[in-house]
Amino acid sequence: MKLIPAIDLMNGKCVRLFKGDFKKRKDFSKEPHEQAKYWEKEGAKCIHIVDLDAAKTGIATNDQSIKKIVNAVNIPIQIGGGIRSLERIEQLLSYGIDKVIMGTSAIENKALVKDLTNKYPKRIIIGIDAKDGKVSTRGWLKQSNVLATDLVKEFSYFKIDSFVVTDINTDGTLEGTNEVFIKKILEITDVPVIASGGVGSISDLLSLTKFEYSGLYGVIVGKALYENKFTISEANNILSTEKINDIPINKDYYA
Repeated sequence: MKLIPAIDLMNGKCVRLFKGDFKKRKDFSKEPHEQAKYWEKEGAKCIHIVDLDAAKTGIATNDQSIKKIVNAVNIPIQIGGGIRSLERIEQLLSYGIDKVIMGTSAIENKALVKDLTNKYPKRIIIGIDAKDGKVSTRGWLKQSNVLATDLVKEFSYFKIDSFVVTDINTDGTLEGTNEVFIKKILEITDVPVIASGGVGSISDLLSLTKFEYSGLYGVIVGKALYENKFTISEANNILSTEKINDIPINKDYYA
């Protein structure tokens, strides 16, 4: 299981939200590209970026920060937030982004997602952001009646690379993950899954390792790293590095 540090961008700055609430925002001092470079030095194998402004409005305003991050590190970058067209995907890939995450469009335009996964197989990640089991869209501002599990079942047949699943009720809380939700997702798909939301301690990470053999490939961590609850190097020293080789999933994801 891989630890993946997160950079959430708003107005060109690193921020964290509490349960996805834009009004409960905390800014962090480091410039995004400096933060990414620091985490790479700490041992990160991948960086997870969310463009919160684009997720909310659909308008890309943080591209300068994104380009700086790409140029600052030598590890793969996956990015989500407001990615709803072929043109936007091609633009991000041209910057050097490794994989793109589609969330809102996964509900609003499934035909587009299918076409894009055929065009860019294994470079599209489906982001499933759920509150009380139902998917939220538009930067978590709009609640749908679609069950996260139903969406996972449907998109498991597409040529996607993986799912990023976020439990909004735990995101930014540092109070632990929703293991019941994660387990439900893992039980219905053979596609690699990356969990997000709630990790606040090394204990939370260790608790998730029991899902490695079920297909949990990684866990995204943001606030806990910003607030020095633990470091990436500490987590990498503790997390299993041998079990992952026995998991029958896409082991080349973070080569």
